[in-house]
Formats: sequence, C-alpha cells, structure tokens
Amino acid sequence: MSVASVYRLYVEKVERKGRSKAEVDEVIRWLTGHTQESLDRELANKTTFETFFAEARLNPARELITGSVCGVKLAEIDEPLLKEIRYLDKLVDELAKGRPMAKILRQPAEA
Repeated sequence: MSVASVYRLYVEKVERKGRSKAEVDEVIRWLTGHTQESLDRELANKTTFETFFAEARLNPARELITGSVCGVKLAEIDEPLLKEIRYLDKLVDELAKGRPMAKILRQPAEA
C-alpha cells in the first residue's frame, strides 16, 4: 500500500476538523525527517509504507507517542513497520482532535 493512498485520507480527516494539509505535512516531516520536497516526491512516486519508513530518518522522540490506535496500545505492537504506521496514525488522530502542535510534536512545555 502506498503512503499517497492513505495520505489523502489523513488530509480529509483533519480538514473536516478545521486543521490543514500543511499541518499533516508537518507531523509527517517531524516523524520521518523528510523535507517538504522529499515528502512530495515520495507521495508522487506512490512509495510503499515499507520503503517510506525504511528510508526515513525516524525521530527518536516518536517513542514518546503513547496510547492506543484502533484499540491497540502502541506499546504492545511488536512488528516494526506496523508500529511506525500506527505512530503516524496517532499523530494524525491528535491533530484531528485539535491537540496543540507543540504537544503533538512532543516539544517540552515552556516555563
């Protein structure tokens, strides 16, 4: 399955909740280390999730993402690719729920 096939659904989901495509791109870039140009290229090339994550510079802070996606706790997912996909799903869910971007991107609170 290509990232592009799901990306459009991510964008539709967040736009229904008043968020933007640019914010979806921001969380994907944060998670994967892609630039906007490389993300656009991967989407245009219909890159598979397997290749997309294999070639990414994954953010070590992604392990701060906790909770459940589709009733499955992230901490209980053993298959590496599925875990990365679920991290992305969780970030998009948080975006759609209106969570502040700083919290979505696991940035420390300012004092």
